[in-house]
Amino acid sequence: MRYVCLSVVLSGLWQCCSPAFGDVMFLTNGDRLTGKIKQLTDGKLVFESDVGGELNIDLSKIRTFSSDAPIEVHFSDGTLIKQAIVSGAAPGRIGIRATGTLTAQEFDLTKITSINPPAKPTPKWHGAVSAGFSATQGNTSTERQNVSVDTSRRSENDRITVKADYALGKQEDPDTGEEKTTEDWWRTRLKYDYFVSKKLYVYGDSRYEKDSVAELDRRMLVGGGGGYQWIESDDMSFSTEAGLASLYERFDNQTGSNTEVSVQLGYHFDKKLYKALTFINDLTYYPSIGDFTDYYLTSTAELRASFLKSMFANFKVIFDYDATPAEGAGNTDVKYMLGVGWSF
Repeated sequence: MRYVCLSVVLSGLWQCCSPAFGDVMFLTNGDRLTGKIKQLTDGKLVFESDVGGELNIDLSKIRTFSSDAPIEVHFSDGTLIKQAIVSGAAPGRIGIRATGTLTAQEFDLTKITSINPPAKPTPKWHGAVSAGFSATQGNTSTERQNVSVDTSRRSENDRITVKADYALGKQEDPDTGEEKTTEDWWRTRLKYDYFVSKKLYVYGDSRYEKDSVAELDRRMLVGGGGGYQWIESDDMSFSTEAGLASLYERFDNQTGSNTEVSVQLGYHFDKKLYKALTFINDLTYYPSIGDFTDYYLTSTAELRASFLKSMFANFKVIFDYDATPAEGAGNTDVKYMLGVGWSF
């Protein structure tokens, strides 16, 4: 240890007393380069050589190096140093000088994961907004409109998702002129995921929906649990989740309400089928803990076709199944939405 510390100190003194030559790179083949250490990522060090210009050097080909100014060095064990570097006492080593309360130290060159890594991008909101409208006049008079919002913000440690859908449809009786509402519903969802590792995360989410035609005054779901992000890339994403949820339902044509605790099982999948065509699908299943035959299931499938840089056309299908719906209402609701949207 004394020898190591002495070597680092002597190396530091030599650099302090020598003329400034910039950063110095010593390669395993015996070459010595002077210039500027720019960055190291994925085992490749970018070095601006005084003679050869910008070079990309494999970390395995570097014997040691030194810098005349502080650089940011990250190691595989989580160690981070922001100091001028001195050459190590032995091949495959680098060191730092004793400064203030810090003692001279040496580090294994092969344990470096990055040098001067680029700043992590600030998390931004991304998503899409779409809307559709249709109308008929003549023997029948109908009008329908729908709006969808799907946004998310992903950082290294968490993810926030906000979704909303709305549709209103009306039809006029040609004989009486009376207008009848054929569709009037909306739903929202807010979800937060916190990644405890690169793949594993815990989540909390809430849903709220209304449907006047189905006599649904409100349905509220608040739940949480754990999930696993199996795939997350530009072309494909797939995750599965399991947890518990509290489900509250109230119907317009019934007195009282229903509250129960349910298991919450689900998945999310999206895949870029072609350059301009994306398929998006999710499903969540809520069986009651007290009676597994009493359950609520909701699923969404969407095809999104881009025709400009940020414009697209989409077709969305929403499938809901409630084992205990309002009196006189069916168990199944299938909603179709066709629109044009803007992505950001």
